Amino acid sequence: MKICSVCKKISATDQDHLDCVQRRSIEMEDEDFKNSIPEKLNLSKDNQELGVEVRAILEHMTKEKEKAD
Repeated sequence: MKICSVCKKISATDQDHLDCVQRRSIEMEDEDFKNSIPEKLNLSKDNQELGVEVRAILEHMTKEKEKAD
C-alpha cells in the first residue's frame, strides 16, 4: 500500500490512483491552454483590434493567473 501523491489517500496498489493522475493531467492541459491564449491571438502585435468582450475576458484571465502565482 502507498499514499497517493495527488489526493493523499491510501492506494491499494503501489501507484497513485488512476483517476487522480488523469485529473492532474487534465488540469495541467487546461493551465497550458490558458497560458497559450495570448500567443494564439497574437496579442503582442496590437490588442486594440480585439473586441471589447475579448479584451475583458483576457484581462480577467490575466488577473486570475496573477492571483494563482
